[in-house]
Amino acid sequence: MSETSTPNVIPELTSAESEKMQAAFRDIAQRSQKLLETFAERQKAEGPQPADPLRLTQTFMDFTAKLMADPNRLVQAQIELWQQYMKLWQITAQRMMGQPVTPLVEPAKGDKRFNDPAWKDEVVFDYLKQSYLLTSRWLQDNVKQVEGLDDKTAKKVDFYTRQFIDALSPSNFALTNPQVVKATVESKGENLLKGLQNLLTDLERGKGKLAIRQTDMSAFKVGENVATSPGKVVFQNDLIQLLQYAPSTDEVYAMPLLIVPPWINKFYILDLKPENSFIKWATEQGYTVFVISWVNPDERLTRLVFEDYMRLGPLAALDAIEKATGEKKVSAIGYCIGGTLMAATLAWMAARGDDRIAACTFFTAQVDFSEPGELGVFIDEDQLAGLEEMMSKKGYLEGSEMATTFNMLRANDLIWSFVVNNYLMGKDPFPFDLLFWNADATRMPAAMHSYYLRNMYQKNLLVQPGALTLDGVPIDLRKIAIPIYLQAGKEDHIAPAKSVYKATQIFSGPVRFMLAGSGHIAGVVNPPRNRKYQHWLNETQHNPPTLEEWRAGAQEFPGSWWHDWDKWLSAKSGPKVPARIPGAGGLPALEDAPGSYVKLRTVE
Repeated sequence: MSETSTPNVIPELTSAESEKMQAAFRDIAQRSQKLLETFAERQKAEGPQPADPLRLTQTFMDFTAKLMADPNRLVQAQIELWQQYMKLWQITAQRMMGQPVTPLVEPAKGDKRFNDPAWKDEVVFDYLKQSYLLTSRWLQDNVKQVEGLDDKTAKKVDFYTRQFIDALSPSNFALTNPQVVKATVESKGENLLKGLQNLLTDLERGKGKLAIRQTDMSAFKVGENVATSPGKVVFQNDLIQLLQYAPSTDEVYAMPLLIVPPWINKFYILDLKPENSFIKWATEQGYTVFVISWVNPDERLTRLVFEDYMRLGPLAALDAIEKATGEKKVSAIGYCIGGTLMAATLAWMAARGDDRIAACTFFTAQVDFSEPGELGVFIDEDQLAGLEEMMSKKGYLEGSEMATTFNMLRANDLIWSFVVNNYLMGKDPFPFDLLFWNADATRMPAAMHSYYLRNMYQKNLLVQPGALTLDGVPIDLRKIAIPIYLQAGKEDHIAPAKSVYKATQIFSGPVRFMLAGSGHIAGVVNPPRNRKYQHWLNETQHNPPTLEEWRAGAQEFPGSWWHDWDKWLSAKSGPKVPARIPGAGGLPALEDAPGSYVKLRTVE
């Protein structure tokens, strides 16, 4: 260890500190007892839980069989790893003798786990870091090189192997994380006690299941410091409330704008705070903005299917907007799964000659699921059957289950960083509105969710003409001939840009494709005033077959893409008319925005 090494002896406690620690232990013991009783009651009520809920046993048995089929390759791989360890031991020994050395392996760019200087300055921690990185990269490389696995199984093995590797990082353990060691010494172990209390709090919050807090949940309240844009609820049914937002200009475009957000999360990602609210910004550009707020379904709505979301969602909203404004024609935005629903709805409308939507924008929305990215690893028959079995018990999928799936896509950032901060460092998570929204989970009705996963992700039927029938009408996305603005995020891990781009080859009308910097959220919510990221446009008359070809001819522009979208939509939104006051038209106001549906929470 260097001269700056932290001491390994915890100073003796004062009497006051000892009493405080004993009180903490008593609190932990009492709460632990209650949790054990709750767990026992749940086990008795629900019966034993499956040992392999993700149904990975057969997958890894197939992988192991293929791996062992080439023993020479396995031996060679082990020799290569041993040689790398020998090199690491050599440079570590040289460093301990005071010689300058070049690291054998470095963390990937953006890997925040090893940001603390001790990972580089302290010989022991540097050795732990490099040993872990060598082993993890060796393991991932060899997993990818196993021959004989079909593509889906190979991706599944690679994904879950990465989950295993991420979990075993030395940064995730108290004795091998220098920050935790230092904090333990300085606080005389108080950080670990506080961390245990944080762990119990999260278990209590999840009613026996671990619900990791990513932010201070008490710091935000929907309608008070998030989702604060003024407006009214002007329509509602069992599934949606329709919000009409107050105008910010004296005149507005004649054509209203309907936003159809995803129901996997809540709509206020587009209205977190005034500085980055897309909804507020759209009203400032002169649009009459309507937004669907989906209900958080409970046992009463378990029989809802995908076409119910179309009928009670955008179609009901179109009828209500006409009553509220007198305008039959609208423009629309579909975000994520809300965009998938909008594409299906547009195809249904096209088949019936319904032309009420004159132009549509898609935010990070997939319609061709042939290359869905890493979410595809969860979509095979074994895992779908397990999911459907779990949903059948209550009739819906708990929002926390969906949240875990999305968090696994970025496990180091969205799981393990909080394990370290909350449970090892004993700190409370920092207040962050985006993570508050991320934790505001919503349920999925079983029939709807199964239909979506099987017909879109697993079978990719939405893109096949006539393969799906909604409300008695066979649909064909190629009949969508209205102008389309298609947005994708360059680093989107949920709806990959390559997958989103495929829609340019499906819709028959003019499609303006725009690639935004960043990912699924920041690629969309990027107000011009922030001057962040960039976007790309390709002004050629026709979109080429692939995203790679499109990018080859694209031009990069700094900052937000919102002004480009506004220029595109404003030209299609008709003349200006006097601003519309929510509730003053053909539909009376039912309550203030953001309404009551959005405030129903499943986990506090």
